[in-house]
Amino acid sequence: MNNSDIIIKVDNLYKSFSSNRVLCGLDLEIKKGESIVILGGSGTGKSVLIKNIIGLIKPDSGSIYLFGEDSSGFSNDKWKRMRNHFGMLFQGAALFDSMNVEENIGFGLKRQGRLSALQIKERVLECLRLVGLREDIVMLSPSELSGGMKKRVGLARAIAFSPDILLYDEPTTGLDPIMSDVINKLIVNLTRKLHVTSISITHDLKSAYTIGDRIGMLYKGRIIEIGSPEEIKNSKNPVVYQFINGLSEGPYEI
Repeated sequence: MNNSDIIIKVDNLYKSFSSNRVLCGLDLEIKKGESIVILGGSGTGKSVLIKNIIGLIKPDSGSIYLFGEDSSGFSNDKWKRMRNHFGMLFQGAALFDSMNVEENIGFGLKRQGRLSALQIKERVLECLRLVGLREDIVMLSPSELSGGMKKRVGLARAIAFSPDILLYDEPTTGLDPIMSDVINKLIVNLTRKLHVTSISITHDLKSAYTIGDRIGMLYKGRIIEIGSPEEIKNSKNPVVYQFINGLSEGPYEI
């Protein structure tokens, strides 16, 4: 991997909450344009890793480099500017119940104050098309949307800023198998079409194999193995083997 291609580097990251150590010397490099999946069970620290990367929580020690810059020295203003490079699809879509679809997607753009109302509306419609939704849903409220539609509206909001990096927090949780496949294919297509870097955290193996160029297994606070989907499927690491085969017996500690 060429160092100039690396846009996120996590170096020896530690994070604890009270006496619970969640990340224990985690190392990870993510290169521009790839789709990487962080795989692991519930409570293994996947969301904590993402929150550290985007500065929502601070590590106890270790370094995170974003676009070659050490984020530990970022001011609040610098973090605000840096987060414009990121778009995020939250686990539950996290739409505002009091706003319709158009207002939800355009919320961040309106707060920025850089675009006119007409420009925001045009961008909203463009983002809806990109996620495969009809334009005539703009006046619907979140309560009128199916689970899959909520996910896609959340994704439309995430790409509205034209981010460099898209973060997906358990993107298929709560969806039926067919809609999960729709979301997985959408993630793959958007990664290619928008030339973004995608980082997904999940425990869904089918999703991980579909969307990941590389998969990293997070266990006991570290990435214990990383490789292509095929390499992970054929891993000789006993913890990885147990996890991906869904075995109740083995070295994986719950």
